[in-house]
Amino acid sequence: MTEPAYVRIAGEYARRIRSGVLPPGTQLPSYAEIAQQNAVSDIVVRKALELLQSQGLVRSVRRRGVFVADRPNLVRVSPERQMETAEQSFQNESDQQIRVDREVQQAPATAELAEALGIPVGQEINHVITRAAENGRPISISDTYHPLDVTDISEAAFLEEAISDQLPTVAHAEWLQTTPGDLVKTVHQRFLSADDRVIMISDISYPRDRYDAFVFRMTLK
Repeated sequence: MTEPAYVRIAGEYARRIRSGVLPPGTQLPSYAEIAQQNAVSDIVVRKALELLQSQGLVRSVRRRGVFVADRPNLVRVSPERQMETAEQSFQNESDQQIRVDREVQQAPATAELAEALGIPVGQEINHVITRAAENGRPISISDTYHPLDVTDISEAAFLEEAISDQLPTVAHAEWLQTTPGDLVKTVHQRFLSADDRVIMISDISYPRDRYDAFVFRMTLK
């Protein structure tokens, strides 16, 4: 999926801020300068800076400009990251070496998955396991399920997320290397079509200290 220009621009600045290339207090170029450097409109620049601000990386000072925040936080923003691959999402968060591995398998839907996806029990579905590591340290694992006829998340019209601290599944605990009894941060996602049909579900686990905050952004029409 093509990465939106404002996500790309925000990601480039995010990496430079988190790596220390742009230290706290540094003033960012003006809207016009960023627009000219990236051959985009002022609207795209504004969306990129709004995304950086929502992630706690920059602050806007009226009549002066935009500055790198004093203590940049690592904030997970959704649904912007749904427009990105896992590689893009984590590389936009870090200047460290990111590795993402995927395992795709087909399996008959259990009663629980069949009910969640609105399909018959036993129908073949895709199960995608995605594991991410930063400099060799596991930082994320997810299980995603969808019917075989769903090929692209762009088919979804709505995204629902539920965030909680939970005991991880055995597979998630093993990947994240958690101590028995320790909780992890979990995100349960449901992707729905325009007619409210669930076309994909995903369960993601992160170490509890991975993010300072979780922010959900949506467009109100």
